[in-house]
Amino acid sequence: MANKVKNRWLIAAAAVGIHISIGSVYSWSVFTNPLREKHDWGLSEISLTFSIAILFLGLSAAFMGHFVERYGPRISGMIASACFGAGLLGAGFADSIGSLYMLYFFYGALGGIGLGIGYITPVSSLVKWFPDRRGLATGLAIMGFGFASLIASPVIAKLINGIGISNTFYLLGAIYFALMFLSSLYLAPPPKDWQPEGMKDQDQKEEKKTKDLAQLTANEAVKTVRFWALWSMLFINVTCGIAVISVASPMAQDIAGLSAGAAATMVGIMGLFNGFGRIGWATVSDYIGRPNVYTTFFALQTVAFLLLPNVTNAFVFQILIYLILTCYGGGFASIPAYIGDLFGTKQLGAIHGYILTAWAAAGLVGPLVVSWIRETTNSYSLTLYIFTGAFVAALAISLLIRINIRNIRKANNRTQAAG
Repeated sequence: MANKVKNRWLIAAAAVGIHISIGSVYSWSVFTNPLREKHDWGLSEISLTFSIAILFLGLSAAFMGHFVERYGPRISGMIASACFGAGLLGAGFADSIGSLYMLYFFYGALGGIGLGIGYITPVSSLVKWFPDRRGLATGLAIMGFGFASLIASPVIAKLINGIGISNTFYLLGAIYFALMFLSSLYLAPPPKDWQPEGMKDQDQKEEKKTKDLAQLTANEAVKTVRFWALWSMLFINVTCGIAVISVASPMAQDIAGLSAGAAATMVGIMGLFNGFGRIGWATVSDYIGRPNVYTTFFALQTVAFLLLPNVTNAFVFQILIYLILTCYGGGFASIPAYIGDLFGTKQLGAIHGYILTAWAAAGLVGPLVVSWIRETTNSYSLTLYIFTGAFVAALAISLLIRINIRNIRKANNRTQAAG
């Protein structure tokens, strides 16, 4: 029977395969200018495609989380591959007939549904396969999502120049469907009561049983204070981070005086720090704990956002931006493990889906807020100070959630002692 247990590192590799595919959504901006030149569509009209995709990512993750738990990662992964692949193929058709609304439907809505299901499907499995290294495991997969644009962007640019926009969508749809579908075939939850070799000692098993705060269903989890604490922390982290990503180039030129070329280089390097932050912070969280990691995120970013408006040195400005990007990526990668710690793995995929609605909301709010304030005040300073205040609030939440955790742990200890 032991020989039939799948290799958990190959499960992790399959998860990376899915996330590298769906993470190509962050390369959407590469299509922007070619679509504008071909169809004379406005910049905001084309950018709305990306916003719709992120919105449907969050919504589908929330609504399909229970489906993932019920039918398992293999079937969910296949559905994700079909939706995302069809979305890209449909986007090629939309381009060929010049229909913006068809682009919204296929790439935005249908592709976004594939994004959401594909995002949560491997993560919930990995947490169960790596009870000893939750942060590392989820960080690996979600790092793939962060790094995807570094691989996809130059490839997409060359394909558009070589074979045209429609054919690029068709080719990407076929490749990503195949990669996601094949990766899904290997996904599976671990056998009941399975433990990795290093945890088979009875003392370690007992320690692990007491580590998770509770084993709750998704509907039970949303009724707790700590669920909404996690939601709020992720919302603030993503809102401020994605806002910076959306205006990084012009902001660097305005505040620190970078040239357009230097700012473009900075944006490319930001992707590296986004990706490394995912695996780095998530791995660190296995050693110092998820509460400490989130408190560190918000303490660092409070200082970084407070300093940014007044930093005229280009090197220091970029260091602060890169630091923010590591925290942005790390927040995504650490949240599934934090969910497992607080709510257990009974319905982790469903709870993760609910939490990701914070991403959908932040994806709409962040870029809109920073653009509106910039146009109103002709400066980024007010936005950065507002975000500083938001991180102070997030820092307070990260400290207050510890009180809630401590009280529940004490109650659990009293119950065990009485039993």
